[in-house]
Amino acid sequence: MSIPFPVHIPFVETLGLQLHSCGDGQAELRIDVIEAHSNSWHVAHGGLLMTLLDVAMAQAARVAGQDDPGDRLGMATIEMKTSFMRPAQGALRALGKVLHHTRGTAFCEASVLNGAGELCAHATGTFKYLRPRADAAAAG
Repeated sequence: MSIPFPVHIPFVETLGLQLHSCGDGQAELRIDVIEAHSNSWHVAHGGLLMTLLDVAMAQAARVAGQDDPGDRLGMATIEMKTSFMRPAQGALRALGKVLHHTRGTAFCEASVLNGAGELCAHATGTFKYLRPRADAAAAG
């Protein structure tokens, strides 16, 4: 059963990514690959896998950086390195986790696994925490 994303991200919703768990510096996303997600080889497009990895890491970092469960932290990807191991099809899971974080930055990794639990892609990434400005929070 999926849970709502903490912020509205139209691109993520359009792709159909589902958040299944998020807490303690970890996140799990899932998606069933459909034809619209495919490349010319009829497997998941690398851009879909990179988005899964990016969002899984960002969600893990978001919860790791919260001082308060009500914090509405923004995340910006600073850099990301991705490796592809095998073609991805069917039901996919992306598992993201924070390796280390400071007040301003999170260092993360994520993996995409197929239905058999085989590693399809792996990434590491660095993310910047975007905290709401005090004047913006007061106005809104």
